[in-house]
Amino acid sequence: MNRIILLLTAMVFIVSSCKTMKQPAQSEYTSDPTTETKVFTVPGTATETKAEPAPVVDEKPIAVRKEQVSFTNQSEQTANADNTFFVIIGSFGQLDNAKNYRATLLEEGFTPIILHSETGYYRVCVNSYKKESEARSRVSQIRQGFPKYSDVWLLIKE
Repeated sequence: MNRIILLLTAMVFIVSSCKTMKQPAQSEYTSDPTTETKVFTVPGTATETKAEPAPVVDEKPIAVRKEQVSFTNQSEQTANADNTFFVIIGSFGQLDNAKNYRATLLEEGFTPIILHSETGYYRVCVNSYKKESEARSRVSQIRQGFPKYSDVWLLIKE
């Protein structure tokens, strides 16, 4: 009987000693989650008039890349040779893939041209401009009107 009591006592001791007492990490940089966050105000800002925030044209930044490009079609070159900023909607390693994508874009109302970049990729361009502001505006229009082409970007011809 003494052995059973001794065995049960040992089991209770073993089970109770295995419990961990985890404490959250404490440092001078952590705060107590039970306290409220302090919000500070600058004197005089409550009575000032607030200006209207500028409208957000496009939330995602526009990627820009500078490359030397050549035109794959002579007629496209004569029409766009003076332009510096190209709105790129697709990029392909194979010319056939770029041509297939061009056909898809034609069905959607775009007038795409194919550029061959110095990196070896075929860039499918939907518009070209002399001014960067016009090109950026077109990128925003495409992103808003065609969400599936949200990865459209700008190529600057060197």
